[in-house]
Amino acid sequence: METNSVSKVSEGDERRSDAIVEAAGRLFFAPGFAPVSMDELARELGMSKKTIYRHFPDKRSLLAAVLDRQFAAVEATLAAAAEGAEGQPFDVRVQRFLIAAGTELGRIGAAQLAGGRGGDALLRQYVEHRVDAVIYRRIDELFRYGHRQGLLLAPPELLCEITRGALERLFTSRLPHELEWTAADLLRATVDTVLYGAIRRGRTGFDDERLGAVIPAARDDDEEVSP
Repeated sequence: METNSVSKVSEGDERRSDAIVEAAGRLFFAPGFAPVSMDELARELGMSKKTIYRHFPDKRSLLAAVLDRQFAAVEATLAAAAEGAEGQPFDVRVQRFLIAAGTELGRIGAAQLAGGRGGDALLRQYVEHRVDAVIYRRIDELFRYGHRQGLLLAPPELLCEITRGALERLFTSRLPHELEWTAADLLRATVDTVLYGAIRRGRTGFDDERLGAVIPAARDDDEEVSP
């Protein structure tokens, strides 16, 4: 009987914690990314701040729980994108993954988070670490695979850095307004430029052979450098 009571209390606490994290996520990731106070969260939930603090000792621990949930959703989305592109040509696999990654980065406001929203250095480091682990490590692996298969002219490290810079810059840029494009259109154009370049082949005579002369062949990871 006592065990059942403890179990019910635990389940109730877990549901309450989930409700707090869900509400905090709605407020924290609302358009505009305005700062969220614990008073606002308590009003949203219809509970006291004391109850919230019983589950989360401070705002940082609550935000960490919110971010954990967000990045779990990002990881699931990217895994589904990779699985859905399995067996497709390499460029299609890269394109779908990068579009999914860029969409997710925009959805969670990674640029604003990594830029230090709230001024919390530890949370900023946490966001950077999770973005690296969940997104950029996978992009790096994808480009390295393409290099091993002889499908890439440029070094995978360079492509990864270009891609990272493009994606992160995209979400703080005024280009969607200036070009009158949607964010989705700009993301697709960015991905296509990374994959296929900006020069129209056939009109300029700029082919793979000439590109290879400009970009040295990437060294295999296991290739030794002679002294």
